[in-house]
Parts: sequence; C-alpha cells; structure tokens
Amino acid sequence: MTTTIKAAPMMHSPPHPGEILRELYLKPMRITIVEAANGLGVTAKHVSGIVNGRARITADMAIRLAAALGTDPQTWVNLQAQHDLWVASQKKPPSVKPLRQAA
Repeated sequence: MTTTIKAAPMMHSPPHPGEILRELYLKPMRITIVEAANGLGVTAKHVSGIVNGRARITADMAIRLAAALGTDPQTWVNLQAQHDLWVASQKKPPSVKPLRQAA
C-alpha cells in the first residue's frame, strides 16, 4: 500500500508573523517595541527582530504572545510554519530520492 501525502496549496508569500504582530496588534494598541518587550519578558532587540522579520516566533514566544494578547499559541506557531514553508519552497529543491517501503 502506498500512501501519498499532498501538500495543501500555499498562499503566495505569507507574511512573516512579526508583520501580523506589528500591524494587527502593536500599532492599533499603540504599544511600542519596548513596552511589548517589557510585557513579554524579553528584550526589545528580540521583539524588534520579530517585528522586522529577522527573528522567528518560537514555541516559547508563541506562548508569551498568546498570554499577553489573548490569542492562541498555535496560531503564532502556524503563522511561522506557513512563512517558513513558503521561504523554503522558493529555494532550489534539494536532490532527494523517493523512499520505498521494504517488501
């Protein structure tokens, strides 16, 4: 029996989750990077890295954001995963061979 896993179609260039954090939360709430960092218990440099797309949202940060913003940590993890998959899909595909099940 052969199992085929098909990837769901990906949207074009999903935003970095930091952009969502900035545009949907920080700006409307008028929260600065420093204020967000203090509330999240991390450095302003770390929040700045996320908001500017230079740093990833880790599981720990997803939990912090969810607690601070009243959201679900899985949402932040999913946003990061979608972005990571899209970025990886834009690179040259790796040279791989199909894996076959033993007879």
